[in-house]
Amino acid sequence: MRLLRYFVLLLVVFLSSCSVKQQIKRADKKYEIGEYYKAAGIYRSAYPRVNVSKDRATKAYVAYRAADCYRLVNENDRAERYFSNAVRYKYKDSTVYLDYAEVLRKNKKPKDAIANYDVYLQFQPNSLVAKNGKEAALQAVEWQKNPTRYKISKMDKLSSKKTESCPAHPGGDGDVVYFASSREVKGQARKKMSNITGVPNKDMYVARRNSLGEWDNIESLEGELNSPDDEGSPSFSSDGKVMYFTRCRSVKGESLGAEIMSATRSGGKWGKPTKVELSKDSSVTFAHPTVSPDGKFLYFVSDMKGGFGGKDIWRSEINGGKYGAPVNLGPSINTAGNEMFPCMREDSTLFFSSDGLPGFGGLDIFFAKENQDNSWTVRNMMYPINSNADDFGITFAAGGKKGLFSSNREERKGYDKLWEFELPDVVFEITGRVVSTDGEGLADANVRVVGNDGTNVKLKTKKDGSFSYPLKKEVQYVLLGTCRGFLNQKEQVSTVGLEDSKSFPLQFNLASISKPVGLDNIFFEFGKASLTAESSGSLDKLVKLLKDNPNITIEIGAHTDRVGSADGNLALSGKRAQSVVDYLIKGGIDAERLTAKGYGKTQPVTVDKALAGKYEFLKENDVLDDAVIDALTPEQQEVANQINRRTEFRVLKTTYKMY
Repeated sequence: MRLLRYFVLLLVVFLSSCSVKQQIKRADKKYEIGEYYKAAGIYRSAYPRVNVSKDRATKAYVAYRAADCYRLVNENDRAERYFSNAVRYKYKDSTVYLDYAEVLRKNKKPKDAIANYDVYLQFQPNSLVAKNGKEAALQAVEWQKNPTRYKISKMDKLSSKKTESCPAHPGGDGDVVYFASSREVKGQARKKMSNITGVPNKDMYVARRNSLGEWDNIESLEGELNSPDDEGSPSFSSDGKVMYFTRCRSVKGESLGAEIMSATRSGGKWGKPTKVELSKDSSVTFAHPTVSPDGKFLYFVSDMKGGFGGKDIWRSEINGGKYGAPVNLGPSINTAGNEMFPCMREDSTLFFSSDGLPGFGGLDIFFAKENQDNSWTVRNMMYPINSNADDFGITFAAGGKKGLFSSNREERKGYDKLWEFELPDVVFEITGRVVSTDGEGLADANVRVVGNDGTNVKLKTKKDGSFSYPLKKEVQYVLLGTCRGFLNQKEQVSTVGLEDSKSFPLQFNLASISKPVGLDNIFFEFGKASLTAESSGSLDKLVKLLKDNPNITIEIGAHTDRVGSADGNLALSGKRAQSVVDYLIKGGIDAERLTAKGYGKTQPVTVDKALAGKYEFLKENDVLDDAVIDALTPEQQEVANQINRRTEFRVLKTTYKMY
């Protein structure tokens, strides 16, 4: 009896082992034909049944295959867990470290991603995909801190419970959009679930903006454009009359690859689609078509021989409705990774997505300009267009500053959704005020704006002295603030080389011609006439003022407080005034225009409105002489003494060398 039980147990173990192997074989078959969603479920079921102590290699193999399937259907959290197990059980192929790193980067774990890139590079030191991935992981955080001017928002109005992707504006019409979706529509038979993606096969839909500018009236395309197969990636000729799209056919659950179809619009309806013949080899995949604005080339994606690995972007010349031999766009566009979803804007800029060029993770959108030698200059569209998720399938409305794109960012199930983008106009503007040196707005002031593009305008200030003026790109401007009874002030601004909008805040502080003007932040060494380094900023402004007003002469007046003897203060103030004059001469001002005068403590300050507003214990029109100061508290007396210790200038003449 005991022996019988032993044999029964052996039989159960044997049958269980055979069952797991059959399960893995079934999953492998699905994996090899690209049915990743279906394969993932089978691998996941088989994984816990593999005894790691007896067959560690098989455990690692199943973990890797499950991880890769989940990676390919954008379930990256599950992919990360299974890749971790594949590494732990020492999966034999070093590719596991590259794939694991890519998923970690998509899951916003750059440090862990870099560690796995480094391991992979030990096995494959020349891998450009790994090098690019590591570089992107190192830089992604900084990239995100410096977003571009693009503004994006999720298109909830076009969203369903499934996926939406690959929008296209026919003929650049921004009020109409075609897109692919796996949504379920009431009244229509349910489409079969795709074994590749885990969602129903996609159909193509069209939506239009209503009178309020909102997306509305979502309709399935008429005629034979949609079928039980998977359709998507619509694109249009520049006049919107010819549509190209991708159809992925399958027979009895087995994928037959992708092919490009075209249809012509006539009489307000789309005609019957026909296959675009690009090769006699039926085993080659052709997908994601787009036409150049001049109609000369059809750009598309293919895995045909002669590429650089993965899926590449190719083009064929269009001649009389026929398509020439496909030409690969070369290594400046294509990598060992995947380059897909090309779109050509009306200015012939090529946009496409890649997971082989340096990016944030997954597919990033890039743009490229073709050079005369047929190479391309390629740039990443950066954040916020790109994210750590898959970003692809961009389209532009006429003008090239607005459009839609596809992304699965922030989607728990990895579903693709449509996002709207806009590049705001770059706006430059001067906003400022013309005020007196005591801060009062000058309502009758003028601001002259002169640009090196020929601009020459005169602005009148408002009641509070404010003004504004829009500026042009790549122009240098000189501005002159003027007002009757005040000195002129000149300022400069430039928009040359600026790429982002900017407002230039300016304030013209005009000095009075008729009364003394205080010089702030003029400091001397204690008890001496030597200027401190902190005084240079204020004195340099005075040099500029004198150069802006070349026909004035001024007196520099230095004052002390009441502490010390009258004779000593008079002498010290005279020396201090001369120190300021000497500084101005060194700054390029003619000595004939300058007079130094020391007043000692003979001219205490008369409190004006500004001082009274700043210090509650002072009253307007009070003179800060001994009688007033003696009535203050010790702390207030020190403030009053500081106010009396000052350096001023006043205008003597306004006709220097005019006659």
